[in-house]
Amino acid sequence: MQFRIADTFTASLGRLTNDEQKAVKITVFDLQSDPVNPGLQMHRIDRCRDPHFWSARVGRDIRLILHKTDASLLICYVDHHDKAYDWATRRKIETHPRTGAAQIVEIRELVREIEIPRYVEPDEAASAPAAPRPTAPALRGVSEQQLLDYGVPEEWIEDALTADEDTLLRMTDHLPSEAAEAVLSLATGTVPPLPAQARNEDPFLHPDAERRFRVMTDSEELRQALEYPWERWTVFLHPDQRETVDREYSGPARVSGSAGTGKTIVALHRAVRLATKYPEGKVLLATFSIPLARDLRTKADRLIGERNDLKERISVRSLDEFALERYESQFGLPKVLTRGMLSQLIRDEVSHIETRLSPTFVEGEWLDVIDAWQISTWEAYRDVPRLGRKTRLGEKQREALWPGFERVRATLDERGLVTMPMVYAALTRHAIETGEVLVDGIVVDEAQDLSVSQLRFLAAIAGGKPDGLFFAGDLGQRIFQAPFSWSSLGVDIRGRSKTLRINYRTSHQIRSAADRLLDSKLSDVDGNEETRRGTVSVFNGPTPEIRIGSSAEDEVRLVAEWLSELADLGVSPHEFAIIVRSSVELPRARAMAKAAGLETSSLDDDAGHASGTIAIVTMHRAKGLEFRAVVVGCCDDEVIPSQDRISTVADSADLSEIYNTERHLLYVACTRARDYLLVSGVAPASEFLDDLAIVP
Repeated sequence: MQFRIADTFTASLGRLTNDEQKAVKITVFDLQSDPVNPGLQMHRIDRCRDPHFWSARVGRDIRLILHKTDASLLICYVDHHDKAYDWATRRKIETHPRTGAAQIVEIRELVREIEIPRYVEPDEAASAPAAPRPTAPALRGVSEQQLLDYGVPEEWIEDALTADEDTLLRMTDHLPSEAAEAVLSLATGTVPPLPAQARNEDPFLHPDAERRFRVMTDSEELRQALEYPWERWTVFLHPDQRETVDREYSGPARVSGSAGTGKTIVALHRAVRLATKYPEGKVLLATFSIPLARDLRTKADRLIGERNDLKERISVRSLDEFALERYESQFGLPKVLTRGMLSQLIRDEVSHIETRLSPTFVEGEWLDVIDAWQISTWEAYRDVPRLGRKTRLGEKQREALWPGFERVRATLDERGLVTMPMVYAALTRHAIETGEVLVDGIVVDEAQDLSVSQLRFLAAIAGGKPDGLFFAGDLGQRIFQAPFSWSSLGVDIRGRSKTLRINYRTSHQIRSAADRLLDSKLSDVDGNEETRRGTVSVFNGPTPEIRIGSSAEDEVRLVAEWLSELADLGVSPHEFAIIVRSSVELPRARAMAKAAGLETSSLDDDAGHASGTIAIVTMHRAKGLEFRAVVVGCCDDEVIPSQDRISTVADSADLSEIYNTERHLLYVACTRARDYLLVSGVAPASEFLDDLAIVP
């Protein structure tokens, strides 16, 4: 007998208390070891449409819902007695007649909360009694046969065809996931790929069914499934993602998509795919920061499981960590300047130069041009195009600055100090000169924030190999680096780029609000475009809120009330985060948590998220993280966009770039939320909040 668990079970398990969950897990382990154990008090639920639904007693009021046949035992759901039985009476498990996939189907006639308005043709409406004019169906032009091809259950076809835009979104909550994704894509004008074909006659082994049901082969696999949420341990990829992971590329490739579309999951699977393809090879899975690398390593361990050979050959690092390790092995331990030390050195060496340019601008010129491109001669600086630096500098202005920059370089050499671009430059030269093979494949997550020196290094060690470089990123989340041409450094992704459009992490309501902060179409320097049109979220949630206080103390009160409201609904402390623009606002964030009676953890390079605490993090540090409920706090008029950055502007073009990156920061912060989002501030609030267009 096959023993399986469903994603509906793991979702329902997470809604119980810790003590209830422990009791459920013991019962599930007992079921796996002895499915006919009389002590489990199993009995068939007579009033169900599906005769294979059974219940098993966990405690006085907790019931497991099972689907039991001669061939399999499926753990479907768990809840308190009445709710568990109600769930079972409103469901059936069947094989879809067109796709062949096993589905948990909600029985249409018992769904009371949805009222689907019927579309009435104009001629029919003319002869009917006067009534409010119906809205047009959202899926006009889509046929019944198309919906069947995409896995929509037969009894929901008519409802899907007649639903308008508002009711369609509510209706998809009641459809199997692959059907909901297809319906939402069709409603936005995108024709999704047809579902994969069944591999054999078992409907539970269809690729779409494997998204919902997983066979538990032993107690260790079951332990892992019960320990982690479904989305963290499943090895399933959407067929559209699987093709991207498995494809062989003749050169560098990139997968893009807005926040929550699964880019990181694709990157993880791609690293495993490369390690499997090269049984003796090494794979680098890299990202831009130590906290993100730590989170990525945890996810990789869960995906790899007990395959120790893969653990040994897949190195998960922040890119700077990897570079510093390589530098130390080749040249000795480097003395790397901190950003503060470098800033002071630049200002000291350039301070005597007579120029109208601000010290902040001059520092940026060193960081984004001189150091980034490793400019070492006046001729090179005179001719460099300065991509990403919006303010134009004529030859005379550059000539005035150059002696100061030369002194900065000379001082670094005299003191034996290096910057990170200098570290990468040394490694790049070494790789080109020796031809040393460091890794067989490189996968980079959050690739939109790669620097010039980092990309040049990656191109040198793997850019010329088939399948050598694979990038995952989103131009809308570029917040660290000025844009530059990848192709000029030998990394040309044209023809090998894919955009993901299904958002698995963020509710429709949060995604829609956050998307309004950005242009619908973004492009890089090489002309590669990313569009947000056609992206759909696979689940609904509460409407995001904006609460603006009259003072900082008033904002603390408003946020604390919101946190307490969600805590009463069952949101645990570790599922919360408060995200603010910079470290300056961190005390206000801590005050919000304290007013709600919550302990805090500050996420940085050294510390992770302590159990039982709410995460406090800046917008830059929040990239790549996710939480069930998020407060984006302190969004005052002079906080975001940052007045400190705006005050350094020397040209209107620079002002435009600052506004763009500040929008990207707010977008990153808002899209860390999965179910609940609150944006708060003190009046007058940030002008960006008008663009969110959040209404009750």
